[in-house]
Formats: sequence, structure tokens, C-alpha cells
Amino acid sequence: MSGAEIVIQALIDEGVEFVFGYPGGAVLHIYDALFKRKEEAPRHILVRHEQGAAHAADGYARATGKCGVCLVTSGPGATNTVTGIATAYMDSIPLVVITGQVPTPVIGSDAFQEVDTVGITRPCVKHNFLIKDVRDLALTIRKAFHIATTGRPGPVVIDIPKDVTDPNVKIPYVYPREIRLRSYNPVEKGHPGQIRRAVELMLQAQRPIFYTGGGVVLGNGSEQLRALVKETGFPITSTLMGLGAYPMSDPQFLGMLGMHGTYEANMAMHECDLLIAVGARFDDRVTGKLEHFCPHAKIIHIDVDPASIAKNVRVDVPIVGQVANVLSDILRVYREQRAQAQPLADWWAKINEWRALECLKYTPSDQVIKPQFAVETLYRVTQGDLYLTSDVGQHQMFAAQFYRFDQPRRWINSGGLGTMGYGLPAAMGVQLAYPDAQVACISGEASILMCVQELATCKQYDLPIKVILLNNGYMGMVRQWQELFYESRYSHSYVDALPDFVKLAESFGHIGMRVERPDELEEAMRSAFARRDRLVFMDVIVDPTENVYPMIAAGKGQHEMQLSPHHQADRELA
Repeated sequence: MSGAEIVIQALIDEGVEFVFGYPGGAVLHIYDALFKRKEEAPRHILVRHEQGAAHAADGYARATGKCGVCLVTSGPGATNTVTGIATAYMDSIPLVVITGQVPTPVIGSDAFQEVDTVGITRPCVKHNFLIKDVRDLALTIRKAFHIATTGRPGPVVIDIPKDVTDPNVKIPYVYPREIRLRSYNPVEKGHPGQIRRAVELMLQAQRPIFYTGGGVVLGNGSEQLRALVKETGFPITSTLMGLGAYPMSDPQFLGMLGMHGTYEANMAMHECDLLIAVGARFDDRVTGKLEHFCPHAKIIHIDVDPASIAKNVRVDVPIVGQVANVLSDILRVYREQRAQAQPLADWWAKINEWRALECLKYTPSDQVIKPQFAVETLYRVTQGDLYLTSDVGQHQMFAAQFYRFDQPRRWINSGGLGTMGYGLPAAMGVQLAYPDAQVACISGEASILMCVQELATCKQYDLPIKVILLNNGYMGMVRQWQELFYESRYSHSYVDALPDFVKLAESFGHIGMRVERPDELEEAMRSAFARRDRLVFMDVIVDPTENVYPMIAAGKGQHEMQLSPHHQADRELA
């Protein structure tokens, strides 16, 4: 086989379903090999921008647990994927990104469309490769998939010079099934001694709480987590990325924690005497001011990545291993000694006092659509049976607060990097993975314009995504910060030249709707979701003054939440 044929055959042997890509000169040999094998090869999805390719592969990976794959050319093709690669890296999403490169003899000569892809992507990949010999190609592709999908997952870049894929150079094809990397051996099982220490602390705790993150979802540990939480009776909270790993509708779930988390979740974290962190990395949006973080707590930290443990917060019992395995072992040991556990009635009584505040309560309106009401209506219409992607901003936080995810891999969003433009292409990846499922993208008018060209991809492949645009005419989260911390100086956070989104959607061949009144919203959403065969773009005009609460300002602790004016008024009356 030629190098180009090896690339396609390796993808077939890996069981890849979709390749999201955009052709160009450096990868034309690969695209030609793809054309010749199109009956057997993975289905190629032609995006309209390489950033869309990376996000679509990312969305596919998050929804399925499989490795996403994209294929782009050299130079701007590769650099256009960097935002998508960094998005996947920050959230530990398995991707294999195949980039074309100029021929090896001219590397370093500033050849046409040459960039140092390995150097540019090095800070935002789990690993990357530059292929210099066609004989290394098959083994390197196998290594890339192995590295991307094991341990703490992440994106891997394979940079392939054009001459390596020359159709006139043929070698025998051997694709290795087993792979061993001497310096890379992720730990699978937690240390038995550490597991016993963790259980001892759990049995002694009077104010325990589980703090769970995206690692539970990525590590397929949801079933084990649910069993352990039920067995212990402990309260549980989750990061933005971990939502759905434990049912949000269950009474033991306290809601999301962190900057825009619930009052009860953040207060329980602040007052707990034992924190069990599972697949979470103690990022700044969760901890608030580190000096104030969980001041009374012993901390157990379970993570597959040893580099994450004690990186930001000192912990008492570190346990390295796959989340599902560690939780299973903890559950087994805990059941053997459950009779020694402390009663939790007083702890739950305190939590219920905090809950009684109803921190997410907002002032409804019959004149203007509140964004919270829009998300509640979406939940009511879909009954929770939805894959929901989002962009980044107020709409993302409202979705996390008001849409109750009871299953993992249903909430698809950019957490660590906070990438605007992510939602629509990610929804494409999800819809391709699950063609019969309901898939929606919740977005804002600023975010959607960043990758709006992917509406053409949706039309080409008949993807019946529902776009729920919460249109407030502002970059909502920027406006909120400017209101609260910059004396309402709205510097460039509003948009004076928005398109007519209904006409824009129709120009791409989709159905467009505009909804302005609260009493029209539910019927419009039901009508949109009844069109199982078409993309429907809903331009929902929402209150531009609404803010996301609770909110922990920068430099504040978890117990120093700013509540909504609605709650502040109630407190003053009290």
C-alpha cells in the first residue's frame, strides 16, 4: 500500500465511523485514496471550516465515548483546527487529528502553506507526531489512537508530509493490534491501602459530600457512582462537565457547584468535613479563592491522571486509577463496614435549610421571555430526552442550571476552554452518531455567528438539529460582568448589526422561526421538535437585562455568593 492507502486502511481497522475534514493540497493523496475506498472507508463529512471539523469530531467523541477523527490540510488547515484541539485538550476528549504537511525535503524552507504544526499544537495536545518515513505510518496511527483513548483521554495530532503519502511508493501493510509503549502505562486499579483509608474517612464523616467532574463521564463510571451515592446516602454535587453522571432530578443531588452553582451545593462544599472528589480537577471556577476552599474538610481525590492530584489543592487520600474501577472497589469495602457509618440526619437538615432559599428562583414575566423560562420550556417539551450542545456564555449557564440531565453524555459543551462557536458543529457530530435521537444546540446570537457556516454542512447531510437561539442582543456574560464590576460601562458587548436569523436559516435551506412572547414559546418548540426531518432554527428573543445567579465573583470564596436581586429583596424584607 501507499502511505495514503495506509491511512485509510488504518482508519478502517480502527473501526472509525466518521472523518470530519476539509481537503487541500497536502492531503490530496489521502483524499484520493478515500475516494477509491469510499464503500468501505469511514464516512467523510465535509465541513465548511476546519474549526468545525475539530468541534464536530469532539461532539461525536463526547456523545459516544469513541475517538473522534478529523483530516485537514497543511498551513491554515492545521492552524484552523487549533481552537478545536485546545477545546478537546482542556476537557480531556479523545481525538485523532490528521494534518497534511509540506513534503519533507522543503520542511523548514517556508514553503507554501507550511507551518510548524507539531510546535504550534504541542501545548494543547496529549501527544503529537511528525511522520518522516512511510514505514512508520501504520504503527504511529495505532499509537495515536491508543494514546488518545487510554488513561486521561486527549487529542493526538499526526502530521503527515505529502511525500509520505505518495501513491507511487508502496510498502507492505501491517497494522499492529497490540501496542506497548514503555513510557506510557496508565494505572487501571486504585491502590487497596488507599481505598481502605478512603472508606475509613467516609465511615467517620459527619458532613460528607461527593464532588464529581467530567472524569466520571469520560471514565464510564456513572453506574458505579450512582450505586455508591445511594449506598452511602451522601449528598452529591457536580461540575459543569460532570452533569448527568448522577441524575439531576434525584433528591441527593444538590445541583451544580462553582461560580454559577447552587447555594446549597456551594455551602455544603464550604461546610463539609469530608470531600470525595471523583474525576474532577479543582479548577478555579469551582474552588473560588483557594484560601477559603473547604476549610474544614479532609479530601479524597480519585483521578486517572496522577498529575491532576494535588495540583491545585492539597489532598489527604490520593487514589490514582480508572474511576469505574476505583468506585467499584470503594463500594465493595464500604458495604462490608457500612454499620460503622455516622448518622447524617443533622447534615441533611442543614442542607435542606440552604435548599429552602430556592436560589435559582427568578421573576417570571408574561411580556418578555426570560432565558430561564426558555430552558424550562425546552425541558418540558423534550422531557429530558435530548442531547443538548451549547456554546459559551449566559445561555450555557442557564442550560446547566435549568435543564435536568439524568444520563451521562447528554450535555455536550466546552468547559475548560470556553469556546464560542462550539455548539453547532458539536451538534453535527452528535446527530451523525445518533441519527434517530433529538439533538439541540442552545446558543447566543454572538456565539452562533462564529461557526454559522456549518448550517451548510447540516443541509448537505440532512441533520435535523434544533437550534435554540437565546437572543438578547448582547454578549450576555460580558455584559453581566460589565454591569456588576465595571459600573455598567458596556464596552463593545452589544451587537448593532445582527442578521435576520429566520431569513439566514432559510437561506441555508432550513426552517426559521422567531418567537417573542412567552405564551407562544411552548407551542413553537413543540412544532419545531415535531419536524424530525428538518433543521429548525428558533430565534427566541429574551430579556436582555437578565443575569445568571448565584454568582461567585473573582477572588471570593464558595460561601460568598452573590444572589439575585429577587433574593436580596426578600432578605431585606425579612
